This record gives sequence, C-alpha cells and structure tokens, in this order.
Amino acid sequence: MNKKYKYEDVFIHETSYVDDNVTIGRGTKIWHFSHILNDCRIGENCSLGQNVVVGPNVNIGRDAKIQNNVSVYEGVTLEDGVFCGPSCVFTNVLNPRSEIVRKSEYRKTIVRRGVTLGANCTIVCGITIGAYAFVGAGAVINKDVADYALIIGVPGKQIGWMSEYGEKLDLPVSGNATTICKHTNKLYELKDNKVTIKD
Repeated sequence: MNKKYKYEDVFIHETSYVDDNVTIGRGTKIWHFSHILNDCRIGENCSLGQNVVVGPNVNIGRDAKIQNNVSVYEGVTLEDGVFCGPSCVFTNVLNPRSEIVRKSEYRKTIVRRGVTLGANCTIVCGITIGAYAFVGAGAVINKDVADYALIIGVPGKQIGWMSEYGEKLDLPVSGNATTICKHTNKLYELKDNKVTIKD
C-alpha cells in the first residue's frame, strides 16, 4: 500500500492518491488509480470510479457518481446527486495553448443537483447545467442548460424534458403544458419555456 489515509467510513483503493487538505464524506468510495488533488471537498456517499482525477479546489456534493476516466478540473462544481458517465469531459479554459499560462482565466462550470452527464459528453467551461437536466452520450454542451432539459447532439440541442426519476416527460420542447410522472405521480408544468414541479 502506498499511503494510509485516516478518513472515517471512507474507502480509498491502495492505488489511489489523496493530496493534502482534502475533505471526504462518510460512505464515499474512491477506486483504482484515482488522484484527488489538494483543497477539494467531496461529500458523503459518493463513488469515484477507476482513473478519476479531481481538483484542485473542486467541490463535489453528496451522492455523486463519477464513472471511469473522468477529470473534474479546477473551476468545476458538482452539486448533490450528479452522475458523470464514463469518459465525460470537463474543460476550464476556452482558448488553451501549451505555451501560454492561463490559470487566472479559468471559467466556472456549475452542474446543478441531480444532473446526468452521459458517457463521452463534453462540457465546455463557463456554463451552468440546470437541476435534473439530462445530457445524452457524446453531446457537446457549449451553453447554459435549463432545469430538466434533455440535450443531445453536437452541438447540444434540446429535444425534450426529463423527470427527476430519469425518464422523458410527455411535454413539448416549448409552449405551455402539464404532465404527470407515471413513476412518482409528480405534476410537471411547462410554462414560459421552464419546467417546474407543482405541489
């Protein structure tokens, strides 16, 4: 074993590294060949797959699942319950050059609660992905995404709306309408191109 860590109720595989000043919540698992850089915060009950890199200065909420081969770069925030599919890609600089240092130009990317990012999708920096949005596999996201939006393609295009349960809602992309999730019986309302849950 390369290094022993003293985190309570946390699993860190012996091939992974955790740098200094990192907070990891109870129940979190960090699997093979991962690297958690300094000054990160990872919430409770998260799962980080093989070959995941986090940080530095990254905040990840509770119940997040980050699949194999994902790098969550400085400037990215993942809220509670975010799912990052295998090999999805984050960026933090719009115009990188190997010979030019642009650390002062990092752009913030915020992924709100409950978002699903499909395998191999790319998230261009400086945007916000709204709560419970669903990004399809291989999509390229280069602008803000609304709560509950379903996005696919290159560049990403909205084709519908998704429930918190993770299934397509029977709503048009735009206009005004309501529908009920058949799994949870929650009422979803589309109004002024925004979806909300009605009590």
